[in-house]
Amino acid sequence: MALSVLTLLAGYFSTGFLWGKIVEDLGGPTLATFVSVRLFMVANLGRYVPGKIWQIAGLAILAKDKGVPTATSIAAAVVGQGLAIVAASLLGLASGWTLIEGTVWQWVVPMALFCALLLGLLPSVFRAVSSLCFRLARTPEPEGLEPLVALRWFIVTLGSWMLFAGSFWILVRGLGLEAGLIPTASAFAAAYVLGYVMVFAPAGIGVREGFLIVLLSPQLGPAASGAVAVIARVWTTLTEIVPAAAFWTHHLTTAQGAHKPRD
Repeated sequence: MALSVLTLLAGYFSTGFLWGKIVEDLGGPTLATFVSVRLFMVANLGRYVPGKIWQIAGLAILAKDKGVPTATSIAAAVVGQGLAIVAASLLGLASGWTLIEGTVWQWVVPMALFCALLLGLLPSVFRAVSSLCFRLARTPEPEGLEPLVALRWFIVTLGSWMLFAGSFWILVRGLGLEAGLIPTASAFAAAYVLGYVMVFAPAGIGVREGFLIVLLSPQLGPAASGAVAVIARVWTTLTEIVPAAAFWTHHLTTAQGAHKPRD
């Protein structure tokens, strides 16, 4: 259980670290790892408010004090969130692997994904897709966004999501349940994506649990899957909120010290 929390924290922190690197690559200032992780974790609490803009807006406000232009902060957050959705979707596709295992689709699907990745790295295709994404997000497209740089960001994001999905499998095993790594980890990733697209549900509450139960039931059964879904919500929330609260306290203390009049 302790290992699951530490692995989940590593996923959160690596995502915050990546946001800082994206800011730097987009022409923003270089942020220390602790600073970028702290700002990201505190702003992440905005996910628990209905709508998908509060996390990004909060990050822009907090980062402004560190010299990060608002446009750069928002662009980095949008890019990071988009990469997270793609990475989680790829991992989530494995939840249907048992349906295609042993068929021709077992080879067709991976090859199609690989070809789509190569196609997306073409400059013209990449710019068209990125422009569309920023239009949908109603955010100005930043300069300096190149395919190979984005590929580097994606590899880090995929690693972060492997930590997220793997930590959930560790949690399930820590509860004493026999569960396969791939179907369990991919179910967590798929439920995240499905919960994210439901904009009416803050942090995907209810929606994510429902999909987790559906995806886990074939191997764990409905009762155990329901219990795991509820425990996972408490587990992810506490692992996110406790360090975020500590970071927020540190932020307030630092801000008060900076504005305290000197004798």
